[in-house]
Amino acid sequence: MLTAYLQLEGFSVTTAGNGAEGLERMRQARPCLVLLDLMMPVMDGEQFRKAQLEEPELAEVPIVCISAIYDARQRAERLRAAGCINKPFDMDEVISVVRERCLDRTLGCP
Repeated sequence: MLTAYLQLEGFSVTTAGNGAEGLERMRQARPCLVLLDLMMPVMDGEQFRKAQLEEPELAEVPIVCISAIYDARQRAERLRAAGCINKPFDMDEVISVVRERCLDRTLGCP
């Protein structure tokens, strides 16, 4: 549902089912922003972020955490995230955050 809504708003969206897949997709697509769920199989959000920061060409891509974890905001701060959205989230809030963070329109943003 989130993917469809972002696409309707004109964003180019690439999805991944887990952190490892997400890193591979980042290497291919070079997004302007990553919406990162902290709870994923195979490689969770914290492991993803650590691996992302170890790759210079990916390290500068900002992340916004999306999570139902009770301490998501504190975790997002530790991960040096550009923001945090709590689940259940409001679609308008997500769109607003994505628009705000995707200032470079050449990187898959409308």
